[in-house]
Amino acid sequence: GSIFLTTKGGDPTLGEEGYLLTISPDLVTVQAHQPAGLCRGIQTIRQLLPAAIERPSVQPGPWGMAVVTIRDHPRFVWRGAMLDVARHFFSVTDVRRFIDLIEYYKMNRLHLHLSDDQGWRLEVHSWPRLATYGGSTQVGGGRGGYYTQSEYSDIVTYAQRRHITVVPEIDMPGHTNAALASYAVLNCDGVARPLYTGIGVGFSSLCVSKETTYTFIDDVIRELAILTPGPFIHIGGDEAPGSQADYSRFVERVQTIVQRHGKQMIGWEEIAQARLHSSSIAQHWYSSLAQRAVQQGSKVIMSPASRAYLDMKYDNATPLGQVWAGVIDVEKAYTWDPASQVSGVTEASILGIEAPLWTETLQTISDIEYMTLPRLAGYAEIGWSPLAGRNWDEYKTRLGSHGPRLTAMGVNFYKSAQVPWLQ
Repeated sequence: GSIFLTTKGGDPTLGEEGYLLTISPDLVTVQAHQPAGLCRGIQTIRQLLPAAIERPSVQPGPWGMAVVTIRDHPRFVWRGAMLDVARHFFSVTDVRRFIDLIEYYKMNRLHLHLSDDQGWRLEVHSWPRLATYGGSTQVGGGRGGYYTQSEYSDIVTYAQRRHITVVPEIDMPGHTNAALASYAVLNCDGVARPLYTGIGVGFSSLCVSKETTYTFIDDVIRELAILTPGPFIHIGGDEAPGSQADYSRFVERVQTIVQRHGKQMIGWEEIAQARLHSSSIAQHWYSSLAQRAVQQGSKVIMSPASRAYLDMKYDNATPLGQVWAGVIDVEKAYTWDPASQVSGVTEASILGIEAPLWTETLQTISDIEYMTLPRLAGYAEIGWSPLAGRNWDEYKTRLGSHGPRLTAMGVNFYKSAQVPWLQ
């Protein structure tokens, strides 16, 4: 049989990512309204075929699939994962691998955390020491690294070809020690800070009262906007020291800068303390501040730390990760709903779900895979499937069938005892 992909006659009610998959004895057809829908349908075909198809070498056939018709479309428009490349630096090859994994589970956003106290990871021509000095180290004092603008563009293009939008984050005004170490002028006292390789938070801040700070931000956002075809720039905004009044004025001014460069501002939910434009987006992680964003007409991305943070340990014996938001086993990662996490933040106000992976304890792509999977599959399903169709007992059996697939793909996944893994 053959596989036929087409957007001709695609049903517009399926939206940008929906598809109609028809499998007959002689032909497999994926029909979609937009190319992104074809991409999502291909992932379903991959998962319907035997697991051996994922192996890197040629495998013997025949390849069989059940005769079926599937009409499928996502619940939420935002289904993503965040990769922190600031605490530890990861190569373009590693980021591509991460993109491949989120593509397999039909996710459509890659949030890249590009700067923090421990490192600045993107070349900025107008402020070159950000990368060459601010990017020179990482947690633990090892050699850091940064992406040239060409390498960043390579990542963006690789994601685009898989219908995944890259959302770059430059954290501010806090989490900025790498920048403060690179340029003395960004500090209120004019003294450059030493490079930082620990894992503390909440101690660094741009000098929000200096006009130079906003020149700096404008330059960085301008260059980032040119490199980023997607509509979003994330400004961080979490765990910033200083007064709420100063913080709010800062966020409002940065919001204007982001908009001037043709982008929508996203920030962690603390930004809701400022006056937000309705196009700006708040990302919930730990408090009820997302309510204030909704009250201002803004949409919300749901990333509750106690449910969705991929860097939380599976259990207390997990060799990697942290526990400050609790342990998140595979069942806990799956059995929650974005629309019931924060009072006043209902489904109508939610863009979708994102699973952040902070990398204070992660140093290799193998570490990333171990903390990401199998939980990523559950987050993807929360973002795609209606709540009414989800059930842990049924899901864990389906997840178990992905064991051989992940093995064939060479993924270093966590073999949770909660899941009946197929051998």
